[in-house]
Amino acid sequence: MDIDAVKNALIQELDAVRAAGELEALRAKYLGRKGVLADLTGSIPSLPPEQRGAFGKRVNELKASMAALFDEKQRALGIAPAGRAAEMPDMGMPGIAQDVGRLHVLTQTINEICDIFVRMGFLIVDGLEVETEYNNFTGLNIPLEHPSREAFDTFYLKDLDAAALGRPASDGKLLLRSQTSSVQISVMKERKPPLAVVAPGRVYRPDAVDASHSFMFHQIEGFLVDKDVKFSDLKGTLEFFAKAVFGQDIRMRFRPHFFPFTEPSAEIDISCIICKGKGCSVCGKKGWLEILGSGMIHPNVFTNVGYDPKKYTGFAFGMGVERIAMLKYGINDIRLFYENDLRFLRQF
Repeated sequence: MDIDAVKNALIQELDAVRAAGELEALRAKYLGRKGVLADLTGSIPSLPPEQRGAFGKRVNELKASMAALFDEKQRALGIAPAGRAAEMPDMGMPGIAQDVGRLHVLTQTINEICDIFVRMGFLIVDGLEVETEYNNFTGLNIPLEHPSREAFDTFYLKDLDAAALGRPASDGKLLLRSQTSSVQISVMKERKPPLAVVAPGRVYRPDAVDASHSFMFHQIEGFLVDKDVKFSDLKGTLEFFAKAVFGQDIRMRFRPHFFPFTEPSAEIDISCIICKGKGCSVCGKKGWLEILGSGMIHPNVFTNVGYDPKKYTGFAFGMGVERIAMLKYGINDIRLFYENDLRFLRQF
């Protein structure tokens, strides 16, 4: 077989190739296991011994030339050259895993608490973080002389009053709300009973930061208004909540207290979840842990929002989200929530 004739024939056939499939068929014809090159190689043993070396050398040169011609044609057709497939990325391989992240432990706690009250028929309402003096204090029966209204206990916004929010000037100055109880006033002014609402959100107080205090923290306010609402309704609601969060084995107690916006008022304690009420360092050897404040909504609050206090009654409660999370998970420093230390946050 004439080697030069084989090369010339390949060149002519390559000129006529227009598609990848045609090129691969031609490659099989010349370089395949039963192709032209294989026939040339197979004919070497039948040659006289003195011709075999020279012929074999020419066959190898033809093989290299054929490979170069095929690569050149592949490039012309925009196809990766033979032998380059291994250099291409394997599109079937799994991608690089991404760190998805998770909800912050405080967000998890807020969601858990709100879900409990939603199951009892409460509606979740968001309130404004920039509030008026009326909604934050006056409407809640907190008098002008109350210490919490002083500038050292509240973040007032300089030179801004209620008119900046489109409210009457009589609503007073603007401030960063110091309690989510302000949502009681804004909701009750807009809606009529029956109402059952929980309002989570951030609140602000100029407290010195330490292991148990922060200038910004989270509260959840809850209130229910209807005809013939009794203190026993408050007790049953809070007992259901406390046992859903801390377990069915806890005990509860209501201690008399004073809040301007409720009468009667009570603080709620649960038996220590660490020592089961026996007394330990977490509960100060008392066996009880305070979790929230509550009471029956004061008649003056109803009057301030236009409700008839002779027709309606209701209860309200408020809790610090950080405190609930600290008690539930055994966290001893509130600053851990805000430092963004992933070693801490990834535990929840």
